[in-house]
Amino acid sequence: MQETQQYVAKTFAGLESVLAEELRELGATQVEEGHRAVSFTGTKETMYKANYMARSAIRILKSIIDFPSDGETDYYRAVSKINWSEYLNLDQTFAIDATLSNSKMTHSKYAALKAKDAIVDQFNRKFSKRPNIDTEKPDLRINIFMNNNHTYLSFDSSSISLHKRGYRKETGEAPLNEVLAAGMILLSGWDKKSHFVDPMCGSGTLLIEAALIANNIPSGNYREYYGFKQWADYDAELWNKVKRDALELQEEFEYEIIGNELSKEVMEKALRNIRHAKLHYDIEIQNSDIADFIPPQGPGVAVVNPPYGERLQTRNIVGLYQKMGNSFKQNFSGYNAWVISSDLEALKRLGLRPTRKIDLWNGPLECKYEKFELYKGSKKAKYQDK
Repeated sequence: MQETQQYVAKTFAGLESVLAEELRELGATQVEEGHRAVSFTGTKETMYKANYMARSAIRILKSIIDFPSDGETDYYRAVSKINWSEYLNLDQTFAIDATLSNSKMTHSKYAALKAKDAIVDQFNRKFSKRPNIDTEKPDLRINIFMNNNHTYLSFDSSSISLHKRGYRKETGEAPLNEVLAAGMILLSGWDKKSHFVDPMCGSGTLLIEAALIANNIPSGNYREYYGFKQWADYDAELWNKVKRDALELQEEFEYEIIGNELSKEVMEKALRNIRHAKLHYDIEIQNSDIADFIPPQGPGVAVVNPPYGERLQTRNIVGLYQKMGNSFKQNFSGYNAWVISSDLEALKRLGLRPTRKIDLWNGPLECKYEKFELYKGSKKAKYQDK
């Protein structure tokens, strides 16, 4: 039986509940939601699965030690007490990411530097040599979180953010993060038993993530590099088993996944991304104004990441949202439409009443993710027809 270990999965603010449910489905136990993070207990296999299959996870951290750190001397000594030669050899590389909150140390780069000094000094004392730093693709990425003068030290099993799926070769302006896109689709409640539409698809991220979900293809399907593959306890046989088991879960999708993009140049980028992901048989994109776009007959789910003021500059943001709202009313009967935006005034210009509002963060932008249930005419008209 495999040993269990404590882990922390990082995510976007607002996606914690989605990630927690994903982790439970992958076999995690003692799952607890935090802020931008979900802690859980699991085996090495659970950790491998989380990296490969948890669509709303940014990183999977393996908890190593936590300790009080009232000052930099205590901090240095505590890091020095770890036997680093158990985790690193002289031919390997490492990197340190540090985040501080309410700490006596006020600079994250300084905290990372002090930890690096403790590790290097230990190697120099033991071997008169030291491993090198590699901030891009280290053999061991160390994560340090200092909160209220308490330090939590973890190893980053992902090493590179899991939003880097490996399928996106080209982007439009202000592309949507893949993890956020997947989380938005999961939040929408789309059950894969209806059409999926993105009428402002940009470089195609929402469409690709929807196709991965629809076919039950792991989010890590296109990616080779994971931090844990460089660890001393890496189990290649177990990793291959995780991938084989995931392959057996793939399934066919019977509905349509359709996007629309006004810019022909951006649409071509989306099509190249889709072909690179080998999903060109699953996704269709049209080149038209949203006012002219007609989705398949409902039911269906539309998820939209339109321009918003701070993210993309458009000459007439109000007119764009009014046009989108009119398109919803006229052409999307039977759909549930979900729209994310940081521009609350523009959202009002849709001319529709949201039935649900969720707070999400798109990078530094605080956004509303709103649901609109679309009927032929208004809700009032729907009931009047009876």
